[in-house]
Amino acid sequence: MQTSSISKPKTGLQLPVMEQFYTIQGEGSFTGCAAYFIRLAGCDVGCVWCDVKESWNAEGYPVLETTDLAEVAKESGTEIVVVTGGEPAMYDLNSLTSDLQNKGLRTHIETSGTHPIRGNWHWVCFSPKKFKKPLPEAYEKADELKVVIFNKHDFKWAETHAELVRKDCLLYLQPEWSKAEEMMPLITAYVKENPRWKISLQTHKYLGIP
Repeated sequence: MQTSSISKPKTGLQLPVMEQFYTIQGEGSFTGCAAYFIRLAGCDVGCVWCDVKESWNAEGYPVLETTDLAEVAKESGTEIVVVTGGEPAMYDLNSLTSDLQNKGLRTHIETSGTHPIRGNWHWVCFSPKKFKKPLPEAYEKADELKVVIFNKHDFKWAETHAELVRKDCLLYLQPEWSKAEEMMPLITAYVKENPRWKISLQTHKYLGIP
């Protein structure tokens, strides 16, 4: 597999990769499913509670060919590849999704929706953040809306986004990890009163799964 220290990848054909690994999806509608994660480096959203702040700056991370990324993912034995970040939609992902799907793999993306979602995706997890406004197209493309709950005011904010997604989009409320103990009773009560929502937990953190 070719690697490089180049910080400016060729459009679409090379991507800066912070890490890639085969694990279990810990949150959202595919919780419990085996999945290969490709975490791209680079993010301009700047969530204060982000647990992968080391992904924000793409400098210093290897730049890899999309064909090589697809080959390694296929060799893992996975059926699902989750492209995450950072903010993966900062990049043109048409080549990556094409290479992955040519290997017979499902393509999933986790995005804040702040950039155009380029690529051919089987599943789009849209997780809007207050720190940068999403683009309108994210609401139409979202298969899953996942809102992180940091305080009690976030429930109303979540509803403003739920009004804009497709009718068949799945709705999830997920406690911010450092506030989980405080927020879970509120989330539980809210979902009981508003059953169109479901609870998403970062089960990988509870179970010690990477």
